[in-house]
Amino acid sequence: MNKNELLALLQPDIEQINATMRTEISQCGNELLGKIVEYALFNGGKRIRPVLTVLSARLCVFTSMPEGLAQEDELQPPVNLYRLASIFEFLHGASLLHDDVIDKAGMRRGKPSANKVWDNTHVILAGDYLHTSAMTMAGTIGNETILTLIGTATAAMIRAEFQQMQTVEERNLSEENYFSILRGKTGCLISAACEVGACFAKGNEEQRLALRSYGDALGLAFQVVDDLLDYQGDSGKTGKAVGNDFVEGKITLPLIHALKKGEHEKSDQIIGLLKDDASVRADNIGLAKAFIEEYGGFDYARQGAEALVEAAIEALSIFPDCQARQILIGLAQYVLTRQK
Repeated sequence: MNKNELLALLQPDIEQINATMRTEISQCGNELLGKIVEYALFNGGKRIRPVLTVLSARLCVFTSMPEGLAQEDELQPPVNLYRLASIFEFLHGASLLHDDVIDKAGMRRGKPSANKVWDNTHVILAGDYLHTSAMTMAGTIGNETILTLIGTATAAMIRAEFQQMQTVEERNLSEENYFSILRGKTGCLISAACEVGACFAKGNEEQRLALRSYGDALGLAFQVVDDLLDYQGDSGKTGKAVGNDFVEGKITLPLIHALKKGEHEKSDQIIGLLKDDASVRADNIGLAKAFIEEYGGFDYARQGAEALVEAAIEALSIFPDCQARQILIGLAQYVLTRQK
């Protein structure tokens, strides 16, 4: 399944998710708040998380249906499933608003970040609103299990932000620490999006576990590829300056591997740059990139992403072959080829 085929199959659900989010934010009660929230949510996001919720629910419903009762494309998800799915885009949007304030970011997805259009106070409050709205929706639409899944994933995101800041300060070169941060920042929310869909559709424990595992592996693979794109991507497509992670002092998988494999003198030079000012690192992005290339960091990370995608696809093996399963497989494969 190529990218265009995948997008065509996802488009109806994406349109419904967008319409649902617009309805929700139209009720915020403040014009400026609504503008900031809309800017954050409709600034080029891929809608991967809410789509995963819808697809996971559809997969579980189709799997449990008696054979021949209905065709898969005849299944029409209820409105509350789209509202539940929107929660994950609200939480993601809230985290991006807060991240851009914390990082003093100037661009987001190739456009000025919200904190450059409005002041930090308004942007922080808008992020708080999205977060609060998400948890309110989780408590009213979902059950206790769903609320727990979403709350646990949100708490994991916050802990991971603290862990990442400490990692930058301590220059922790542990792969275990790296993947722990990734799981908290990205994997937990994506796996929760999948499992919440299964819960909504009353999937059994085996199905919930399979979709949780799929989401976890997919989220990790997505972030590893994101870390590769930071060095190797086209800034015109990614919307971020090349080497931004290095400038911020973030130690990602390609650099971790290269530092472990590199000659002491060269590794020490890179570590010295990590201890220096961001402006110095900005002047030495080319040096860092060449160092990672020389010691196989990019190849190593790419192989890791491929293994994670294989694990994600394998987790779906308990489900029968159907369109929802094929789309989930296609999404996993797309992660390896995406350019933004």
